[in-house]
Amino acid sequence: MCGMPQQPPVRSTPTRPSRPDASMSLLTNVMDHSLDDGYAEAAARKKAAGVEGMPKTVRAKLGLAAGLVLAALVVTVGAAQARVSAPVVAKEREELVDRIQQETAAADELEDTVDGLRDDVSARQREALKDNGGSDQSELVGILAGAVEVHGPGVKLVVNDSKDASQGGDGDPRETSGFSDTGRVRDRDMQRVVNGLWQSGAEAVSINGQRLTALSAIRAAGDAILVDNKPLAPPYTVLAVGDGQRLSTRFQNSPDGLYLHALQENFGIRTSISVESDITVPAAPSVIVRTAEPSTEKGTS
Repeated sequence: MCGMPQQPPVRSTPTRPSRPDASMSLLTNVMDHSLDDGYAEAAARKKAAGVEGMPKTVRAKLGLAAGLVLAALVVTVGAAQARVSAPVVAKEREELVDRIQQETAAADELEDTVDGLRDDVSARQREALKDNGGSDQSELVGILAGAVEVHGPGVKLVVNDSKDASQGGDGDPRETSGFSDTGRVRDRDMQRVVNGLWQSGAEAVSINGQRLTALSAIRAAGDAILVDNKPLAPPYTVLAVGDGQRLSTRFQNSPDGLYLHALQENFGIRTSISVESDITVPAAPSVIVRTAEPSTEKGTS
């Protein structure tokens, strides 16, 4: 045969047959690792937490139960102690009340004794100021010192709170000066009244039976007026021994009398003054002796 040369047939390279188990590796992997690694890790943590959480829950319950038992025990013990100590406390209270009553009674007795001794001292002082000769000098000293009772003509002045004393004024000078109630009589009011009477010629003055001397003080303690530390209650009755009509006229025309009249007009303070033919001013409850000399012989010093 002629023509083109005949090419040798092309031989295909024989392929290597795959192993039978190689095609099964993917299926095996899927069967062996059916869960994702993240799911497996989460499941493991949950399982571990469940296993370890049971003892913690039991411990918590046991701790709570123990706390409740301890609290109940404390309350029970406290109640038992209170029940046991109640009679003791009641007895101590009764003993304390009895002691207070005894001490109060003892203090009252001591106060009565002090008052008696004070009266005795005052009587002795008044007796010492008297002169056996009855000289005018000794009588004048006794009157000025408040050691003796004085009676004679004079004036009677009554000062009282206003009827609406509970109502204060807004912006009034008396309130801004320390007066919480413009309708109330204050210590400074009585000070001016007494000083005005002295200046007008009074020889002896008393307020509600309390004799005033050169050493007397009129002060305030809250809403109360004190004369020599003794509280007085309104109305305040002022007795002044002197020339009645002249004393009344001079006082009402004095600055202090006009001040009292202004209180009456502006703040409702109630006042009344009258001339008396005979009034009595008591002796001072106690007389303070500053200096003294021993008596050498009767009637002389």
